[in-house]
Amino acid sequence: MGEDFADRHVARWRDHWVEASFDDKVEAATVRLVRIARYFKDTSVTAVTEVGLQQFEYETLHMLMIRDTPGHASPRALAEDLGVSPAGMTGRLDALEKAGYVKRTPSATDRRSVNIEATSAGVAVWRRALVLRGRAEEALLGNLSERELATFNRLLKKLTLVIEGDAE
Repeated sequence: MGEDFADRHVARWRDHWVEASFDDKVEAATVRLVRIARYFKDTSVTAVTEVGLQQFEYETLHMLMIRDTPGHASPRALAEDLGVSPAGMTGRLDALEKAGYVKRTPSATDRRSVNIEATSAGVAVWRRALVLRGRAEEALLGNLSERELATFNRLLKKLTLVIEGDAE
C-alpha cells in the first residue's frame, strides 16, 4: 500500500511535538477520519447541488423521509432532530414549501399546530440526491472486502459508542 496524506502529515509533524505526547498511530487515524468525513461532505454537496438543492434542504428532506412515518413530521420534531432552532426550522420549511418540496397541513389533533408532509416532488428530488450520495459512498467503501467492511463497522461502532456515552 502506498503512502497517503496522513503518512506525510505524521512525518512532517512528528518532531515538532517534543513538549506533548504525539502518538503516530493516533494522529494518522485522526487525520484519515477527518479526510474521510470531508470526502463524504464534499460528495454530499456535489450530489445535492446536482439535483438543485442546497445542503440544508437535503438535510431537512432527509430527516423528514427517514422517520417511522416517512415524509411526515411536526416542525418541532424536525427541529429537534436537526438541532436547529424553531425559527431556523421555519426558515427551512418556508424555502422547501416555496420550492414545492413540502406542504404544511393542519394537525388533526391540535388546530394550533401544523404537520409537515413531503410532496411527490420533494420525495423525487430527495431520492435523486440519495442515489448520487450512495454512489459516492459505494465508490469509497466498495474498496473494502465484506470482511474488511464488517471489521471497519465494528471498529467505528466502538468509537461512536464512546462518543454517545454507551461504551462498555
